[in-house]
Amino acid sequence: MLSRIDLRGRVPSAAELRASLPRAEVDVDAVLHQVRPVVDAVRDRGVEAVLEFAERFDKVRPARVRVPEAELERALDELDPAVREALETSTARARLVHADQRRTDTTTRVAPGGTVTERWVPVARVGLYVPGGLAVYPSSVGMNVVPAQVAGVESLVVCSPPQAAFGGLPHPAVLAACALLDVTEVWAVGGAQAAALMAYGGVDTDGAALEPVDTVTGPGNIYLTAAKRLLRGLIGIDSEAGPTEIAILADHTADPVHVAADLISQAEHDPQAASVLVTTSEELADAVDAQLAAQVAATKHTERVRTALSGKQSGCLLVSTVDEGLRVVDTYAAEHLEIQTVNAGEVAARVRSAGAIFVGPYSPVSLGDYCAGSNHVLPTGGCARHSSGLSVQTFLRGIHVVEYTREALADVASQVVALANAEDLPAHGQAVTARFGGGAT
Repeated sequence: MLSRIDLRGRVPSAAELRASLPRAEVDVDAVLHQVRPVVDAVRDRGVEAVLEFAERFDKVRPARVRVPEAELERALDELDPAVREALETSTARARLVHADQRRTDTTTRVAPGGTVTERWVPVARVGLYVPGGLAVYPSSVGMNVVPAQVAGVESLVVCSPPQAAFGGLPHPAVLAACALLDVTEVWAVGGAQAAALMAYGGVDTDGAALEPVDTVTGPGNIYLTAAKRLLRGLIGIDSEAGPTEIAILADHTADPVHVAADLISQAEHDPQAASVLVTTSEELADAVDAQLAAQVAATKHTERVRTALSGKQSGCLLVSTVDEGLRVVDTYAAEHLEIQTVNAGEVAARVRSAGAIFVGPYSPVSLGDYCAGSNHVLPTGGCARHSSGLSVQTFLRGIHVVEYTREALADVASQVVALANAEDLPAHGQAVTARFGGGAT
């Protein structure tokens, strides 16, 4: 089911390795022409355009965009107690982890009388997107909301697509998760129109204001991603998320039952999901193939999983050593990376590029999806080489506060003038010397 690439005995260059790795092809540029009219329509016509797009894309026209708070409470009251307990555990652990990400202001004394303070200020208002396509994601509510709350964001709205099966409301499990986290503002809007409405704001059908946000976070389909690209600058965004990915670096000690189950767990998200095995053991690769054949046939979403595993975005790469495997997974820079080798902790410590790393046989990716305490909103498509997952930092801005006395400015005035003249910007220097009657004293 997994295509196989044999890298044993080869030392490809970084460029050759990047070109040979399995990867989902997500061409955001190809849909920009479809998304731009949606964004422009929401900018120009507001909620009326949003409701028209809901009718076209979601097959339902909500009575209003903002979900009544009574519906949030009703969804929580009717939530399966086992699911509620699981969400409470997920939230509590996420709060523990994210609380340790808080930043504190720091003041540096650069010179006598001269200080620079880095002050951390939360974004004022954020929009958090929770998808609602092939699956339902109440867990993603907490993954977005918790770091925003811990960061000190004072105003937030959660957007999730309206569902025809629920009268134009988002899925009840999503609403319940919002209520559990004391989120009172939820908009029933999805896709590109959600990003546009969060960016521009509008007026709901009952005359209530829908205030614009400063930052939008959360994964979604390619149309949401294209809208985030178009709106970037007017709003901040966390990332341009693509299909989910799992890579597993394994040696002969890995259990093929576990490896196959973990590859399947991500493949069930989406037919475009990527599942990649990097192993030093051809015997393990063969055993995983056999397990995939058995487990895929028995799983609920068989066709979706089979499509993902047999697609060109998935595959098995054979390497000669764990060191070579590390080079492969660092180049791949997976959203989720599992290490199932001898001395897995030591191997994991050497990884430089991954959204999140799961160490050993009892740390599957699905644990991170729900109850590890880590965040599951992570960079995809190789972006883990340069980007991080969602965290408290996503919702903070570092502001430098500069405070110098007259004496401290005078001490450095001549250097400012010298650099200003070197860059042919003499007024920069004059802005300093003017404070000293034309010359520093």
